[in-house]
Amino acid sequence: MDYKLLVAGEWIETGDWGEVLSPYDESLVGRVAQGNEETVDRAVKAAHQVFSEGGMPQYRRAEILDRAADIVREKRDELAEAICREAGKPIRTATVEAERTVDTLKFSATEARKLTGGTVPMEASASGVGKLGVMLRVPYGVVGAISPFNFPLNLVAHKLGPAIAAGNAVVLKPAGQTPISSIKLAEILIEAGLPNGWLSVIPGSGRSVGNAIVEHELTRAITFTGSVPVGWGIAGRVPHKKVNLELGSNAPLIVNEDGNWETAADKARIHAFSHAGQSCISTQRILLHEKIADQFIERFVANVSGLVVGDPMDPNTDVGPLISRGDRDRVKEWIDEAAASGAKILTGGELVDQGRCLAPTVIEEPDLEQKVWCEEIFGPVATIHRFSSFEEGLKMANDSKFGLQAGVFTRDIGNGLKAAETLEFGGILVNEVPTFRADQQPYGGVKDSGNTREGPAYSVIELTEERMVTFQGG
Repeated sequence: MDYKLLVAGEWIETGDWGEVLSPYDESLVGRVAQGNEETVDRAVKAAHQVFSEGGMPQYRRAEILDRAADIVREKRDELAEAICREAGKPIRTATVEAERTVDTLKFSATEARKLTGGTVPMEASASGVGKLGVMLRVPYGVVGAISPFNFPLNLVAHKLGPAIAAGNAVVLKPAGQTPISSIKLAEILIEAGLPNGWLSVIPGSGRSVGNAIVEHELTRAITFTGSVPVGWGIAGRVPHKKVNLELGSNAPLIVNEDGNWETAADKARIHAFSHAGQSCISTQRILLHEKIADQFIERFVANVSGLVVGDPMDPNTDVGPLISRGDRDRVKEWIDEAAASGAKILTGGELVDQGRCLAPTVIEEPDLEQKVWCEEIFGPVATIHRFSSFEEGLKMANDSKFGLQAGVFTRDIGNGLKAAETLEFGGILVNEVPTFRADQQPYGGVKDSGNTREGPAYSVIELTEERMVTFQGG
């Protein structure tokens, strides 16, 4: 099937087509029209024009987002299949993503209704006597959005929903591997009543489409989810713009001797390997107190060895393919490097299902300089190290250039508070794995992991700016 791109309310072909291939068997999922610098220019100018003509009132934005959420719910199975086929995400997991998208849009609608500024106590100083101070929150105008492949529907909703709720027009570049889900979401928003010009969806390369969106003189804010080098490169190129970055991680899970290690092992089985580990908060570094390490490892490895690997359209599948052959080969190479340096492969490490998939892999005691430990592996791999004191475990978790989310299992509230005070991460999850995310929570990182907080209530603030207004009494 062929998919056109959306420019200012018009579905167009450009004469240039990109093929979307199944990550599982490389069959053709669809052809998608590709944009370029000229397409972006047209889209941004149209977005700027509709915004400049007066915008949409808050109630209207909310109605559109609520209706879009209802349509997503109605089309859940169709959307889940699109996610599964283009991203290789197991169908059960893809269905959960479609369901979460309903929440993301509903929360965005709520924020559209209650977006407000505030008053400023002018008479708190002598110079302010007789004045009324009001702080307004106003949209930037045109937001450029760039989304990743791993959550091709819900992370796109996290870009579009809050931006529209805040009153912005949006030009979106979806990931080249997974543009179809975003096109379907755009169709839904238009069906829900979004006027022409308020959204354009332009697939294409980062070099042409992405750069054109970032550098266009009329885009005032950029929201980007993706790799660390690209994200910080964008921020460096356009320092005069608002740039919101949600980047990578190598999320740690700390299991102390007083923690419920059985629950931790069971949850890590799922959250280290969901979508083949292709999540920014996939559980990658597991830190175990030496007193419970052996029991945890035995249970965890048994759990992982039982995961079903293969065709993502099979409802029994737990782990599907990586997004591309290149990524599969990169992760396999990192595993082999760790093994060659003396790390122990407890399970996995090999290609399975005729080479289409990489078996879920658990690596014990890799060298701390190995990529499987210190980099973001973005694959179905979990690594394990031991510690002798809780303080040592916290220090090992912090020893990373990333800081997105960290999980800690402990029954001691004092240890939980110490973790919250000590761990240098955007989110600390006590008695939960770091891979948990609720769509309404503030989500984002520190250090190389980013500079923003997502979640509709927080994204709306990030995508508006403050305007101070004072009135002098007559």
